[in-house]
Amino acid sequence: MKGKKTASSLLAVLMLTGALTACSSSKDNASSNDAAATKSPETSANNTGGVDTSKEAKLTYYLWGSEGVQNKAILAEINKKLKADINTTLEIKYIDWPDIATKYPLLFASGETFDLSHASPGAPVNYYTLASEGALVDITDMLDKVAPKLKAEIPASVWENTKVKGKIYGVPSLYSEYTPSGYAYRVDLLKKYGMEKIASIDDMVKYMDNVVANESFPPINGKAEDAQNMFRMLVDTTGQWLNAPGISTNEINLVTKSAEDYKTVFSPAYTQEFEDWAVKMREWADKGYWGKDVLSSSLGSKDNFRAANSAGYLTHTQDWLGQYGGDKTALPEVETDFYTFAEANKKIKRKMGVDNSTVISVNSENPERSLMVIEKFMTDESYYNLIQNGIEGKQYVMEDGVKKQPAGFNEKTDGGGFAAWSLRNDKFVVPTDTENPIRNSLFAEWDKVAINDPYNGFTFDPANVTTEIASISNVNSQLGIQLMLGKTSKDPKAAVADYREQLKKAGIDKVIAEVEKQLAEFVPVN
Repeated sequence: MKGKKTASSLLAVLMLTGALTACSSSKDNASSNDAAATKSPETSANNTGGVDTSKEAKLTYYLWGSEGVQNKAILAEINKKLKADINTTLEIKYIDWPDIATKYPLLFASGETFDLSHASPGAPVNYYTLASEGALVDITDMLDKVAPKLKAEIPASVWENTKVKGKIYGVPSLYSEYTPSGYAYRVDLLKKYGMEKIASIDDMVKYMDNVVANESFPPINGKAEDAQNMFRMLVDTTGQWLNAPGISTNEINLVTKSAEDYKTVFSPAYTQEFEDWAVKMREWADKGYWGKDVLSSSLGSKDNFRAANSAGYLTHTQDWLGQYGGDKTALPEVETDFYTFAEANKKIKRKMGVDNSTVISVNSENPERSLMVIEKFMTDESYYNLIQNGIEGKQYVMEDGVKKQPAGFNEKTDGGGFAAWSLRNDKFVVPTDTENPIRNSLFAEWDKVAINDPYNGFTFDPANVTTEIASISNVNSQLGIQLMLGKTSKDPKAAVADYREQLKKAGIDKVIAEVEKQLAEFVPVN
């Protein structure tokens, strides 16, 4: 059965996303229609929370990632509890990582009947777009009747950040998280070179020079995707620059001068800082900071790092923290530290709950039961442990308050888990031996100085500049990436001049004008 299809501007976003899949993850595709369709609630009765649960509800929940070998067994345990408590069962379907850019937008644009999914402002079609296009159920009034415990669990300020035109369309996570980009490096090598810490680009250069001079592997040994990380480093280490909305699916995009001056948008390509950076990237490439085959390599920097074939890798903080167990397993004698690009300039952005939300499709036939399931996962520790950790004794054990893998655990036969990060709740999170123990102290420090994202809640409608965005992203996927990895055929300054000219022809000025036009009346929801 096919349900209601979303509005035409979401379909335009889908077509744009498909055209740009090769670049990276999208960030700012959105639109701003006035009305959002709302699914009518199920018939109520004086039963579970006022909802009639006499008829079994079979829900479909879409998650990102692949299916773990023991996921069906874990889901069976979840469904036993759901059937007993609210006469409901779940079927989980998966959108594998390489398919997210195309299949996730299609999930909503096709009109497929399903119930639950992950949503985020950074998803290939962002949360605000889905809400304003009528793809999600308005749960504002439903919360009091169906999920009062869930409503009380989440602070009012967090709910406020999920609102679109005063209505709530998603359940935000309650997980403290920061994801600034940076460089993970080996502490043993740092000490070997007589260094204490990497806290600046100059420190990073010194470390990388030592690696090139003393080791058989490069400082960074990744592939073309590292161009995005180099661009993030430029933005994060330059004044008070922040990434601005506009061009989707490519990190080589638009910036603003500061969190205060967030409505003045420009392309960094036309700045002296960008030209200087392009020159620096050529110098780094020529020094051997990464492989000569970086543009064609298929092996990522983390894989090479664990194979003892690099001195570090580029990623974001949360990923580095979560990689701790895998890094230690691969390199037991090696400790890593992390240089966070944005930290020195005090530009660590606080992630809001809406950054990871669970939403209900407007085509759901059981929206109230879907909300009840979300409440179970986020407020009942027994449900939480199953969806986040698996079956105790099989996927994990608890020892002295720390979550560990059971003795004899084999990932290939015993592994399982769901990418259900939107359902996380800090009060149920336990320390794990696979995550860097520095997480809590690091985040506590950042809590004191973090800034709010000034674009939280901004919904950009690309309809007037779809052609220009596609052309610009094509330029970025070719020459932009080459500039960030020092691999242009011309001198970098000449390549920057070509890049600027190509961006002009592609319509960069029109896109900037459109972004600023839509930002003019925008007020952040922080």
